[in-house]
Amino acid sequence: MDKTQEMQNNSNMDMEVNFEDALENYLNEDFGDLEEGSITPGVVVRIGKEHVLVDVNFKSEGQIPVSEFLDALGEMEVKVGDQIDVYVVSKNESEGTIIMSRERAKRMQLFDKLEEIQEKDDVISGKIVRRIKGGYTVDLGGVEAFLPGSHVDLRPVPDMDALVGQEFEFRVLKINRRRSNVIVSRRVLLEERRDSMRKDLLKTLEEGQTVTGRVKNITEYGVFVDLGGLDGLMHITDMSWKRIKHPKELVHLGDELELKVLSFDQDKQKVSLGMKQLVADPWENIAGKYPEGTRLSGKVTNLVDYGAFVELEPGVEGLVHISEMSWTRKLRHPSQMVHVGDEVEVVVLSVDPDKKRISLGMKQVRPNPWDIVAEKYPEGTILEGSVKNITEFGIFIGIEDGIDGLIHVSDISWTKKVRHPGEMFKSGDIVMAKVLTVDKENEKFTLGIKQLSEDPWTRVPDTYPVGAMVKGTVTNITDFGLFVEVEEGIEGLVHVSEISRKKVKTPAELYKEGDEIEAKVIHVSADERRLGLSIKSIKDEEDKKKAKEFRTAGPSDTGSNLGELLRQKLEEDAQR
Repeated sequence: MDKTQEMQNNSNMDMEVNFEDALENYLNEDFGDLEEGSITPGVVVRIGKEHVLVDVNFKSEGQIPVSEFLDALGEMEVKVGDQIDVYVVSKNESEGTIIMSRERAKRMQLFDKLEEIQEKDDVISGKIVRRIKGGYTVDLGGVEAFLPGSHVDLRPVPDMDALVGQEFEFRVLKINRRRSNVIVSRRVLLEERRDSMRKDLLKTLEEGQTVTGRVKNITEYGVFVDLGGLDGLMHITDMSWKRIKHPKELVHLGDELELKVLSFDQDKQKVSLGMKQLVADPWENIAGKYPEGTRLSGKVTNLVDYGAFVELEPGVEGLVHISEMSWTRKLRHPSQMVHVGDEVEVVVLSVDPDKKRISLGMKQVRPNPWDIVAEKYPEGTILEGSVKNITEFGIFIGIEDGIDGLIHVSDISWTKKVRHPGEMFKSGDIVMAKVLTVDKENEKFTLGIKQLSEDPWTRVPDTYPVGAMVKGTVTNITDFGLFVEVEEGIEGLVHVSEISRKKVKTPAELYKEGDEIEAKVIHVSADERRLGLSIKSIKDEEDKKKAKEFRTAGPSDTGSNLGELLRQKLEEDAQR
């Protein structure tokens, strides 16, 4: 019994010794494998509200903040039992505690991957997350890299904000693990791909070939198209057979186009492209499609100072010159007749296939009203019309729609001196006149009012022959003489030299307007409309008459008559 008891006690002592040895060996072995600054595998054993416990075969589990296990949406990425890699930040052997980080483990592994990618000259995908000074920040899956603005694309980017949120492939240019700096480039990758595609394209590209490209840039003069490694230029004149003001009317950035190679310089690697060349030229056989005199309709596409362009079909426009818009209106600008977008009827006037020009007319759609006027109102016709406009040189009378006749101020009256027609007429007055001329080539229609009656000057030579004595009223006094009205509308002139035998400085010394005088006709001309009068001639005749009476008088009267004459002579001298 004692022996048995002793054996059991020995057995228990052996077990105690073996358990302590085993525990010490276990702890020493695992503890030595965990080095600070290294990455080690671990197992998630518990997920709490603030920490996740990870077992790495250490004395105690490591605590890692929950935030290092949440995805972009805030959801937990792991579950209990998942194996993950963690970074050993620090450990305390005596206390048996360890500090770990999952983010730093992922970051170190990513830097290892980036260095490998850089070494192999490989590519990595990343997402542009925001714009910063000088470029962008790119998320490479846990590491933020810097993308310089000059390395975004082959050409300057018009809208840099539009790239934020997009994913691209990049080349790794530089890595500084200590500072956690990474610089990437997209342009280097695009250049490599472009060079490769250009080499392939240059082997097959030739003039006349149909190619496909994407709109890369749009300017006022044309469009740059990426053919896949090589850019070609499509000039605005090669985009459409019809006239366009800006390429944006037809294409937009990113559009994929089918084009024709117009020219190709392999040495300079310059390609000229065209889009309109893929369809038939609408100007072929244009003279046959639109012979002169053809009447058709079209849309006004553009207005210029000298006329309006009208589209007859896509790619074919004709010009309506401003002079061909109206038979009667004198237009200052085509906008007085038409506007862009208007549908108008036109007549083909001429076609020049070589210069690709078509001359059109709008007024030719309707009869020329001047032909109607010339036929309806021949010279000599008496008509009535209302006064439409009054100017210094005459009045315009409405005859037909758009056609006015001019009554010149000189054709208003035979005798009255009209300073301004407004003295006698106002707009809207109904006037009777006689047609003088109808010139449809120069579009002139002249009328006269005075021609409705006989010219009174035609009878003046008979009524007032030379030598006749007339009486009249002074109507105007000038330095060179007196104007005397002998009857209504008929005036004669008494020149200053015909007023008196004495020297007269100005007629105003002797006469005033309204004075009644008697004069003698010394000149008359109906053609020149002139009637010359003389006051001096009357006095000369009176003196001659008195002298004759003196010579014929008897002796008994001699003394008396001589004395009378001397007395009159003295009185006249005294008056002078």
